[in-house]
Amino acid sequence: MTDVLHQLLTTPSPSGMTDAIVNLVCGMLDDLGIEYELTRRGAIRATLPGVSKAPDRAIVAHLDTLGAMVKNLKSNGRCEVVPIGHWSARFAEGARVTIHSELGQHHGTILPLKASGHTYNKEIDTQPSDWSNLEIRVDRRIHSKQDLIDHSINIGDTVVVHANPVFSDDGFVCSRHLDDKAGVAALLTAAKAIVDGKFKLPLECHILLTISEEVGVGASHVLHGDVAEMVSIDNGTIAPGQNTCEYGATISMQDMAGPFDWHLTRKLLTLAKAFQVEHSRDVFKFYRSDAAAALEAGNDIRTALVCFACDASHGWERTNLASLESVADLMVAYMRSPILFERDEMALGPKEDFPVAVVASETEDAYGED
Repeated sequence: MTDVLHQLLTTPSPSGMTDAIVNLVCGMLDDLGIEYELTRRGAIRATLPGVSKAPDRAIVAHLDTLGAMVKNLKSNGRCEVVPIGHWSARFAEGARVTIHSELGQHHGTILPLKASGHTYNKEIDTQPSDWSNLEIRVDRRIHSKQDLIDHSINIGDTVVVHANPVFSDDGFVCSRHLDDKAGVAALLTAAKAIVDGKFKLPLECHILLTISEEVGVGASHVLHGDVAEMVSIDNGTIAPGQNTCEYGATISMQDMAGPFDWHLTRKLLTLAKAFQVEHSRDVFKFYRSDAAAALEAGNDIRTALVCFACDASHGWERTNLASLESVADLMVAYMRSPILFERDEMALGPKEDFPVAVVASETEDAYGED
């Protein structure tokens, strides 16, 4: 898992420029002997065979990351920049980047417009943190707009923000873009455990790796009608007021798109307890995942969200390998578990076998009697 995560982090993949990481992961799937298909743009649908092919289940994580784009060429030879995906300009300040143009690559740094304390004194601390106050200083002999043009730098060039991963002896991984490459590494590790263990799965399971989650598209385009259950893997936020498990898996009960499926989330909680996987529950207010995109695209499926711990999400992120191991363990247990409900084989069915969540009646009094 550590080796896979390092390879993923050092392969640039901002939304809109994911071909390199798609090819990397396809090679990993080839090495595991796992069959897969690609959509036109490169989303991956791999398949672990099961006893039953319909209905089947899916586990999804995304390969794309945040990034930036050249917005304009400035007269001082620097580049105006805008974000790819939603992240704060505060975390962009000081980032080392590579501009990918049609004819070459150019390294540089994202800097505030007022970057030198020797020149601007306290103004460097009072200028607002905003993308309009940032620019890219290119590491070339460039001092004018024409110099940028001569170096084939143009409006719309993709800007890769360097991950700079660091793996510590305590199991911590500090890097940009752990969202969601850490989730992908955990999922691929779980898939390898299934293959190496020669486990016979009760249901066919699709490993879905999407390429545009950070811009809101996510798993809307890689599913098919046989999928009845889908678990999304993404980051859980370490922050005051959150209950994310820093060294285990976190099962989200709701995000900004609404509650996850009652039955599927509680099945995951049951599996985590049964297999002694360290875990917690959490609710996220400013967050959505591949699951939301799948439902918004009209898929009538049960969804759940399992998270690895992520401190300072969408910035200088940190996780711990223990959390990734817990996510991988839980996914192995889930893939080996039976279908949630037999009736889910049908898109439409009778009322007689429709499941009922065990909840108290609204007329039940404090003593448990109607």
